[in-house]
Amino acid sequence: MREKIILVCSECLSRNYTSTKNKQTQKERIEIKKFCPRCNKHTLHKESK
Repeated sequence: MREKIILVCSECLSRNYTSTKNKQTQKERIEIKKFCPRCNKHTLHKESK
């Protein structure tokens, strides 16, 4: 079962991306470096609660 997650920029806290993950195999939170259009640079995006 894949569940939807929201990725939040760690610098400006804007919710930029949505993704899915399998919660049975990945129990920890996802952290990905992605482009933030608000900061206008690549930043670390973390999975929100």
